[in-house]
Amino acid sequence: MQNVKLPKNAPEVQKFVEIQEIKNGMVIMKDKSIRSVCACSSINFDLLSQTEQEAVIDRFQGFLNSLDFPIQIVVASRHFQVENYLSQIGELEQKQTNELLRIQTSEYINFVRSFVEFANIMNKSFYVIVPFSIVEAREESFFSRIKNIVSAQKPKKQRFEEEKLNQYKAQLDQRINLVAEGLQALGIKTIPLNDEQLTQLYFEFYNIDK
Repeated sequence: MQNVKLPKNAPEVQKFVEIQEIKNGMVIMKDKSIRSVCACSSINFDLLSQTEQEAVIDRFQGFLNSLDFPIQIVVASRHFQVENYLSQIGELEQKQTNELLRIQTSEYINFVRSFVEFANIMNKSFYVIVPFSIVEAREESFFSRIKNIVSAQKPKKQRFEEEKLNQYKAQLDQRINLVAEGLQALGIKTIPLNDEQLTQLYFEFYNIDK
């Protein structure tokens, strides 16, 4: 599978991006840890009865307590984009032969655009990030530590060996399955993002105005 790397607009930005590469559905960080990002469905908590809300909270607490590794929950809010939809309606307006319907279509477009701007409608997306860190517990001499510090300052990209990366991915997949099963009990579905989806997601995070 071809590796997908994040777009970087300027050298000044690169030092703030902690991602080394995206590969096989994993985000490989510069500190040699790896992550998987899963998109999550949502439930309308406010529409539940008090008893149902308490049950959901208890199950969610039990889910968190069942994990022996950390997770990160991210809620991404974006302004609701309707321009593509309104462009399609605008094309229908131009093709409309009935003058009354054409005027009504134009008024509808103006209403939707004004309503979205006035109400400041936000589109929310939910993600859970599952990490896996490679910890090497070893004793190092003073000279070894100095050597590692000097080596770390060199602009050389270290990469995982393919065999080790597959082993780490297998352990990461086990964690993803545990998270998916725990959230499924809450009525929440999860889907791991692929390389293209991960690239788009992080690109949007680092380019807020896009």
